[in-house]
Amino acid sequence: MSDDPVVYVIDDDPAIRVSLESLLASVGYAVRTFGSAEDFLAAEQADAPACLVLDVRLKGRSGLEFQRELARRGQSPPIVFVTGHGDVPMSVAAMKAGAVEFLTKPFRDQDLLDAVHEGIERHRRERDEASAMGQIQGRYETLSPRERQVAALVASGLMNKQVADRLGLSEVTVKVHRAQIMHKLQARTLADLIRITDRLGIALGQD
Repeated sequence: MSDDPVVYVIDDDPAIRVSLESLLASVGYAVRTFGSAEDFLAAEQADAPACLVLDVRLKGRSGLEFQRELARRGQSPPIVFVTGHGDVPMSVAAMKAGAVEFLTKPFRDQDLLDAVHEGIERHRRERDEASAMGQIQGRYETLSPRERQVAALVASGLMNKQVADRLGLSEVTVKVHRAQIMHKLQARTLADLIRITDRLGIALGQD
C-alpha cells in the first residue's frame, strides 16, 4: 500500500489526455491515462489514494453509466467529471451519485486541480477508515463465541453480575472474559469497547 496519490484520466480525445496529464504532472501527481473505460478496467489499479478524471461522453457508454458500473463493482475512486457538453440535469445526477465535481470545458486549471485534490483526500480518508475497520474486525474475530456474547452485553450497559445472570455464568467468569475481551480488542475503557461494538454494528444478543 502506497500513500503517493495517483490520478487516472479517461478521455477518448488524445489531445485532452496529453493536456490533462501535463497539467496534473506539473504539480507532482503520478498520472495514468486511458482512451476508454474498457482500457481502465483492464489495467491494474494502484493500491494508493486516487482520483479519476472522467469525460462524460465516452464511446460506447456515458461517463455517468460508467460511474454507476464502478459503484456496483465497489472499486471506484472519487470522480471528477469533465465535459464540453454538460447540462444541469447531468451534473446533478453525477453529484448525487457521489462525484467530487462536474466541470464544463473550458474550465480553469486551478478548478480541476482543486477538485482532484479534494477527491484524493476523500479517497485517503476512505482508505484509512477501511483499514481501521479491517483491523478492528480482525481483532474481534479472535474473540471466542462466549466472549462475543459477553462483549455485546457489557457494551449494552449491563454490569458484570447482570451479564452473569443473563448467561448463567459466575461473576468471576464474566470478569475473566471481560479482561480477555478488553485485551484482544485493545480497548482501554468501557467507552472504547462501546465505540468498537458500535462501529462493528454488534447488537445486544447477536452473535
